[in-house]
Amino acid sequence: MSTFVTDKTLYQIALTHITGVGVALARNLMHIVGDEEQIFKESARNLEKIQGISHRLINEIKSKEVLRKAEEELAFVSKNNLQSLFFTAPEYPERLTHCVDAPILLYVKGNSNLNYKKVVSVIGTRNATNQGYEVCNQFIKELSAKFSDIIIVSGLAYGIDICAHRAALDNGVPTAAVLAHGLDRIYPAVHRKTAIDMLDAGALVTEFPSGTEPERFNFVRRNRIVAGLADALVVIESSSKGGSLITAEIANSYYREVFAVPGRVTDAASVGCNRLIASDRAILMQDLKGFTDHMGWDDSTKPQPKQRELFLQLTELEELVFNALNNSEPMHVNMLAIELDVPVSELFFTLLELEMKNVVKPLPGGVYKLL
Repeated sequence: MSTFVTDKTLYQIALTHITGVGVALARNLMHIVGDEEQIFKESARNLEKIQGISHRLINEIKSKEVLRKAEEELAFVSKNNLQSLFFTAPEYPERLTHCVDAPILLYVKGNSNLNYKKVVSVIGTRNATNQGYEVCNQFIKELSAKFSDIIIVSGLAYGIDICAHRAALDNGVPTAAVLAHGLDRIYPAVHRKTAIDMLDAGALVTEFPSGTEPERFNFVRRNRIVAGLADALVVIESSSKGGSLITAEIANSYYREVFAVPGRVTDAASVGCNRLIASDRAILMQDLKGFTDHMGWDDSTKPQPKQRELFLQLTELEELVFNALNNSEPMHVNMLAIELDVPVSELFFTLLELEMKNVVKPLPGGVYKLL
């Protein structure tokens, strides 16, 4: 049985089978009722008192069918040695916890560590050109040579996705594929060998239970996980429409850094990337140095901790931000949010206040340092 299967796992899975229960509602239910198991054991009368709980939702919670489906899925998880990561588990991807629509639960095959120090999602068109493949291979080769604690995320699709996974494997870098279906299948089937190869150091990840087909609308849900898992999203090629542009929009909404590789205006595979850059929805991607500079990942010279006195009044959160930057500056806003367990949207206001007080300085790519 998987080490991540606990006595609460059945009820955690059951929550995912209730239509309309997302992280916000699940968190609220657990806060009021006690835990995931008690939600299903609570009386209908008590559930009715909870704000936002409809009669339909209560009927589903009390339905034996929900628990029956959960029991079947739990048996599948145990039989196939999968990990089920509930959003409250310490192994759940920290970066996802700051996304309002993050999955309640993830199913993982392989190495469940999705909390590497650096996470880069690499995506692009399914109809990639030779130039796109070359850029993808070179970028990941150089990235792997510079950093050790890094993982490459993509979606196992044709084109740039599968190129990113294979380039990671070729260069000894862990890679994770986020799937738009259950873990009882691999789509597309031709990528099965690559999927198996990545299990030693990487993983297959999905929010969908077994039996879920790779339906079109599942890919958009998949894309939000690809965006939310990462510090940065790199779009290597994209046509005028498609999943890559949707993923870029989602990444922007999560305050992730989005990079796009430019191309000639006459190249169909570069239309989407050029538009992202032109509309300031993506940073122009030229080379690895430009990427690492924007991300604040050039750690060739480690700054010494600073000793200073502040002759101004700081709020509690401002003081926490100051201390975090004082210990490990410069720091990307996403990592700062994770370390302090503060929503990125709230953190931006605090950083702006500190900037006005001449305490912090913003650097390119969402990175901050002390003045």
